[in-house]
Amino acid sequence: MTRIFDCSQPDRRRRGIGAAADAIADGRLVVLPTDTVYGLGADAFTPEAVTCILMAKGRDRDMPVPVLVGSWSGIDGLMTTVPDSVRTLVRAFWPGGLTLVVEHAPTLAWDLGDSHGTVAVRMPLHPVALELLERTGPLAVSSANYSGQPPATTAEQAREQLGDAVHIYLDAGPTAGAVASTIVDVTVSPPRVLRLGAVSAAQLRDVVPDIEEIA
Repeated sequence: MTRIFDCSQPDRRRRGIGAAADAIADGRLVVLPTDTVYGLGADAFTPEAVTCILMAKGRDRDMPVPVLVGSWSGIDGLMTTVPDSVRTLVRAFWPGGLTLVVEHAPTLAWDLGDSHGTVAVRMPLHPVALELLERTGPLAVSSANYSGQPPATTAEQAREQLGDAVHIYLDAGPTAGAVASTIVDVTVSPPRVLRLGAVSAAQLRDVVPDIEEIA
């Protein structure tokens, strides 16, 4: 049964985060607010749950699911070695609207799709998302919308598109921004911008001057 929690009320927020954490532990889907758009999340280390994200969105495995972490140090658990360029970008833009494509540690027991040894990872700047991540650890999270439709900026928009495929909806009102995160590939040198979004090219160049943009 789908449940919606109004996170503007402290008691409902606390209960909602607890219910969402339990749902994730059971391999179910949750919708959570982030600083960019609402996300559709599940346990990153439960392949069946990640498959449910792809099915709910109508997406194929060739579009692997990104991962959200709850702290700067979260990236250390995902990579064998963290390059200086990654540290620099993390310190400058996390938590916030920057997603980094990194080579993940080969020992990680997950299946996010056809990612070819990489993972797109971000730390969101939203208190509800961070509280949930503190309870669950890294989450596989994609935008809360059906593939090809506009990303949801409210929980209601997410529910209209995803319906009962989601067990828990955490409603924290409209997101602060309707722009998706900027994506930077740091598996190459110099780093390369794959998608511009919440973080501008100028902001990136202030931190990593030789960063490249795709044509």
